[in-house]
Amino acid sequence: MSGRKIVLLDLDDTILDFGTAERKALSGALEELGIPADEALLRRYSEINRFCWQQLERGEMTRGELLVGRFERLFREKGIACPPELAQEKYEERLAMGHYFVPGAPELLEELRNDYDLYIISNGNLHIQESRLASAGIAPYFKGIFISEQIGADKPSRAFYDRCFAQIPGFRREDAVIVGDSLSSDIQGGINAGVTTCWFNPSGAPPAGEIRPDHSFSSLSELPALLKAIFA
Repeated sequence: MSGRKIVLLDLDDTILDFGTAERKALSGALEELGIPADEALLRRYSEINRFCWQQLERGEMTRGELLVGRFERLFREKGIACPPELAQEKYEERLAMGHYFVPGAPELLEELRNDYDLYIISNGNLHIQESRLASAGIAPYFKGIFISEQIGADKPSRAFYDRCFAQIPGFRREDAVIVGDSLSSDIQGGINAGVTTCWFNPSGAPPAGEIRPDHSFSSLSELPALLKAIFA
């Protein structure tokens, strides 16, 4: 046991830029299927996808229902004759290719690795996340990588975090911080798990609803100083 403090980092839109990856993968998949990927269609998919993930977080939808259901709903709304299963397959193929970093992410990991034990906590698809992590070459920065599909529970459930914590030697809640961009997944998950939370909020938006992070920051470059203050 190292005795060092623990930082549990979300992956999508905290370390890797999922928004850019999603847009490029979706555009390419739709165009391959002969569906014009105009701005309105991309925006509507993003809205539906976000709603479906929120349903998954609340336990109202399974992962399988989400993956195909988002395309099924989009195509039904837009009158598009295309099997949603095929669209999901083409989209996943492209999403697993390559990676895009959130600005400052490589520098952040290089700085934090010297002082903390780092872990990834992600709700993403196992195959896709493993592929993107391999492309980014950042797996060596982490002591462990916890992906919900492999863990058998989703953020923000207490079960997800308890199963992650059980795999961290000598884990103590008071020695850990959860960092992520999603209030409903990362911050609510930290609250459910009884761990200090740091909300990555690059837009500077006020917290929505009743979910309140312990700390917030708008640029990844701010996180090292914030962590030092938290663990002082």
